[in-house]
Amino acid sequence: MNNKKIWVAGHRGMVGSAIVRRLQQDDCDILTVSRQDCDLTDNAAVAEWVGDNKPDMVVLAAAKVGGILANDTYPVDFLYENLAIQNNVIRNSYDHGVEKLLFLGSSCIYPKLADQPITEDALLTGPLEPTNEWYAIAKIAGIKLCQAYMKQYGARFVSAMPTNLYGPHDNFNLETSHVIPALMRKAHRAKKAGENGMEIWGTGTPLREFLHVDDLADAAVYVLNNYEDMEHINIGSGTDLSISDVAKLVMEVVGLEGDLRHDLDKPDGTPRKLMSASKLRAIGWTPSIELRDGLMQTYEWFLEHVEN
Repeated sequence: MNNKKIWVAGHRGMVGSAIVRRLQQDDCDILTVSRQDCDLTDNAAVAEWVGDNKPDMVVLAAAKVGGILANDTYPVDFLYENLAIQNNVIRNSYDHGVEKLLFLGSSCIYPKLADQPITEDALLTGPLEPTNEWYAIAKIAGIKLCQAYMKQYGARFVSAMPTNLYGPHDNFNLETSHVIPALMRKAHRAKKAGENGMEIWGTGTPLREFLHVDDLADAAVYVLNNYEDMEHINIGSGTDLSISDVAKLVMEVVGLEGDLRHDLDKPDGTPRKLMSASKLRAIGWTPSIELRDGLMQTYEWFLEHVEN
């Protein structure tokens, strides 16, 4: 990657900003562009920008993202916008001679009831989780488009599927956020209000895997350097825990005392989602940030950049 121009599409998001931080450790030229200067849903704008800047490599981290409520409320936005973004970036990367592209998806691409831990070959073997299928379908299309370019043209376009992520620059809006930032915001509000404990959606029994976004960024750069297969590759921690357990851990980190209560009128989502990490381990990468340490760092960032 020395002296390469690497475009991080989506550099202002949680994932993209983490990848920029990671790439700053290497001897490369990092390219970024704001939405105001290049709307990634506009193919002509993307074609012009890529043609003018001529990146050697691309990390496609740009996406419209959100939790269960957002996916269920705005299905058109999640399907259409994500298809447009990835189609434009992937197509123009090939048209303008990009050497290698890494497309980042999501673990929601897998069937709702896939065998655990989920291996890469589970893709398209069963129905998706209905609460986020619109986003999942877009990400599956992105994987397949990269595979199609590799098959038809020999393009070095690979895909990686991160597990549930958390960390600095996350979305802490309770209406649209994912599990950990939503729990952290709830716990913080309850603490400020002097409440005893907090309430979470559902039974708390579903199992989830979490990875700090800085670990994801390190893995993404590692994959960009070391992975060439047509099949996508999972990026995860390889361990999971219940929503109740992670909520209690968040309460400890925030300093909220009291009990955890359950709103049983709200959905649980997928019963378990743990991705196999064996393929990634086989090429030599392992995570380094423990969950408690990562949560503490994330809460410090929240206090400085969101609360204040």
